[in-house]
Amino acid sequence: MTSTNTVRQSLRESKVARWTALVLLASAMFFGYIFMDILSPLQEILQTQRGWDPMAYGRYAGSETFLNVFVFFLIFAGIILDKMGVRFTAILSGIVMVAGAAINYYAVSNLFQGSPAESFMNNFMNLPLAWWNITPFFEGMPASAKLSAIGFMFFGCGVEMAGITVSRGIVKWFKGKEMALAMGVEMAIARIGVAVVVLGSPFLASMKPVSVERPVAVAVLLLLIGLISFICYAFMDKKLENELGENDEEKEDPFKLSDLKCIFSSKVFWLVALLCLLYYSAIFPFQKYAINMLQCNLGYSAEQAGKIFFVFPLGAAAITPFLGNFLDRRGKGASMLILGALLMIGCHLSFALLLPMTKSPIVAYVGIVFLGISFSLVPASLWPSVPKLVDNRLLGSAYAAIFWIQNIGLYAFPMIIGAVLQGTNPGVTNPLEYNYTAPMLLFASLGVVALLLGVWLKAEDKKKGYGLELPNIKD
Repeated sequence: MTSTNTVRQSLRESKVARWTALVLLASAMFFGYIFMDILSPLQEILQTQRGWDPMAYGRYAGSETFLNVFVFFLIFAGIILDKMGVRFTAILSGIVMVAGAAINYYAVSNLFQGSPAESFMNNFMNLPLAWWNITPFFEGMPASAKLSAIGFMFFGCGVEMAGITVSRGIVKWFKGKEMALAMGVEMAIARIGVAVVVLGSPFLASMKPVSVERPVAVAVLLLLIGLISFICYAFMDKKLENELGENDEEKEDPFKLSDLKCIFSSKVFWLVALLCLLYYSAIFPFQKYAINMLQCNLGYSAEQAGKIFFVFPLGAAAITPFLGNFLDRRGKGASMLILGALLMIGCHLSFALLLPMTKSPIVAYVGIVFLGISFSLVPASLWPSVPKLVDNRLLGSAYAAIFWIQNIGLYAFPMIIGAVLQGTNPGVTNPLEYNYTAPMLLFASLGVVALLLGVWLKAEDKKKGYGLELPNIKD
């Protein structure tokens, strides 16, 4: 046996080594998810303290993916990942996240209020609120929301780059092993970040004096810890690279720009990418509005609504690793996608129709629990399927392309939901009196189309034999 094979047995085959690498990667994403939704439970305070109406809030929420979508940053991030490797891209993404978050913090802080920067932002990008205005900015948008959107754009570049980098890193360490379980654990840890936000953010903001900047400041500090986690991972990645040498599969066949044609010409790639777009457009934008939706339907405070929504990310975090382990050992990935879409449709319909009629916390809890199960089923089966559809050397770019397509929905739907919410509630100025029926029906319709794509994907897998229904662990 060669020395290289011996190293592989002692490092990649070592559970301690690969799970340590996973914890470092997942920790950074945990802190990224905290910042991503740090303002989501504070929609009421943002409207009363900073003047963010649903339209302004929706534009801010969608701004996270603006540069990823319209400047194609995610595509470039995938190319950087395939050319420079996991180590370099992880650290770069961490730096970008911290920089964007710092801008976001300044925008909502008291330092910004009445400053020359506020005067400048009041005169910045005062575009008409028209169909052709694809930017997050419009005339009358509060200055703090405009600058927050700029910071969120840069943070979005970093967190989405981190997402594809972490996925690529997990494949690097877990391919042929517990890959779905590893991805499930990573997603579970990240989702605990959302659970922390829905309870922690309102708690920090409500401390006297009430302030939106306090939770954002804490989230920025946590991102700095996430950057340190990426740096620690880089030392492990460097050690692995040195030990594998020329046999490192990241270096076997260099990426070429023309290889993108192989990705975009694949029908099954487009099925997965569009399914991802539809599913995540019905989940992440929903998270931005979920607390306020529960407040409006149940008459709860942000803290009380957070305690209900808390079961969504926490339940998803608890279930996802078990589903990942099932996929590794038993398969059925395509079937899980279909089941997840069905559950999501039922949940959003219950929020649209049953919850406004009954005003029952039990309906809210049940809907949130089943949405959490759906949120476990789909990602746990979706992301481990990608390595079965594309060559390993194209994996970074494939993940980047899927994330880019997903980001189109994540950009558009917070703004669409904000516009629908405001349009269906004419004259409503109290942030606790909105009717969320139309937005919830819109989310449910996304689930219907995702269900149809899931059925189509399963049929393609049965016809072409991609192995989506097969276990990930090889005997």
